[in-house]
Amino acid sequence: MVALAQSMIGDHPARPVLVMSNDPNAGGLAKARDLGIDAAAVDHREFNKDRGAFEAVLMERLEQAKPDIVCLAGFMRILTADFTRQYEGRMLNIHPSLLPKYKGLHTHARALEAGDTEHGCTVHEVTAELDDGPILGQARLKINADDTPETLATRLLPLEHRLYPQVLRRYAADDRSLVSLV
Repeated sequence: MVALAQSMIGDHPARPVLVMSNDPNAGGLAKARDLGIDAAAVDHREFNKDRGAFEAVLMERLEQAKPDIVCLAGFMRILTADFTRQYEGRMLNIHPSLLPKYKGLHTHARALEAGDTEHGCTVHEVTAELDDGPILGQARLKINADDTPETLATRLLPLEHRLYPQVLRRYAADDRSLVSLV
């Protein structure tokens, strides 16, 4: 989130209008406020597993901010088809694998367990299907023999911080061409 927000300066075609979290204690909320960005939390736990009610409050808050594009970054809740349909064609996510491989959780461990020699991250449009929307960018790195899920995650993070801002810049300028980082 910070990498995205810090990239949206100068001639960038987008500006951050709101940072939201489902965790009121998320560190990104304070970081957003420090950057002068409005920040809000909608605690999913208060909705007693009623995703529809949780998402209705999310949408209400988003609509107040009037975003052109919604960027997910570390938002670890599965969104319903009703929510994703509302933002279809204008919602992005970053995922720590080379999609379509390893949708969902524990991607670093799964890549290592499979004996992969390469790993990476993907920025994609969000659809109702988990981690399945059109791919807009991927960054790749070689897996080292001594990598663990933790070292792989640490080595991948700088690539995520480069890839997502590049994809967002293009996307906001109506350019859907694939971004590839190696």
